[in-house]
Amino acid sequence: MATDTLTLALWQCPYAASMAEALARLDTTAAEASALGAELLVCPEMSLTGYQIGPDAVARRAEPADGALAQAVAAIAQRNRIAIVYGYPEHKAQGQPYNAAQFIGADGGRIANHRKTHLFGGIDRAQFSPGPQSPAVFDWNGWRLGLLICYDIEFPEPARGLALQGADAVLVPTANMVDFDEVQRVLLPARALENRVFVAYANACGQEGSTTYGGLSTVCAPMGAVQAQAGRDEQLLLTTLTRAALHTARTTSQLPDRRTDLQRGGPA
Repeated sequence: MATDTLTLALWQCPYAASMAEALARLDTTAAEASALGAELLVCPEMSLTGYQIGPDAVARRAEPADGALAQAVAAIAQRNRIAIVYGYPEHKAQGQPYNAAQFIGADGGRIANHRKTHLFGGIDRAQFSPGPQSPAVFDWNGWRLGLLICYDIEFPEPARGLALQGADAVLVPTANMVDFDEVQRVLLPARALENRVFVAYANACGQEGSTTYGGLSTVCAPMGAVQAQAGRDEQLLLTTLTRAALHTARTTSQLPDRRTDLQRGGPA
């Protein structure tokens, strides 16, 4: 059934020392978010295993989309009556695992899975295989949603592809470092405005080895305004998306005026 609003929580958090600790903290946070009225909890990139943990550790922790981690998250979602987007390494039959994000409904059902298509520098390429498919929109509680992961949102095409499929909101688990605040400052508002969609960007914070994550988890409204933003430290950021904001923004959308007849694809 369609709803006029969607209340979501972005969990900005440091990486846990173990998967067991990550799941325990997720359970606690899901309970808190649900008690505050959130219907959906979005976690950072690779939130259950750590991100910059090296190719061997990624391979050891990789699981299929319906593996033990998915089952544990499904139990947490059911217990706390809240949908959850989480990041994990997805097993690949040949080659390195995928950097994946999965959407689990409040009933524990697996609804959507996205494999990161744009790998960031040596960090990602040493650990992951690029996702082979463009992101797809899915329906949940009457909302049209899409998943991207971190670097994916820094390119115009993935978000535009979701918008052309009718997305209302783009959910982005991420692990953006402290030196790249231009993503939250410039690119996220631009992606929201140019596509007339909500953009929800759940970042990590704190230290992981020698890397400092920048926080500033952000939700942008469909006209590009920053609707909610966290600071640098751990935080549970809540905000409500409204259909009224989508409708108002889309009355002036430039998308119907696109000159697709002039567009050319780049080299294969």
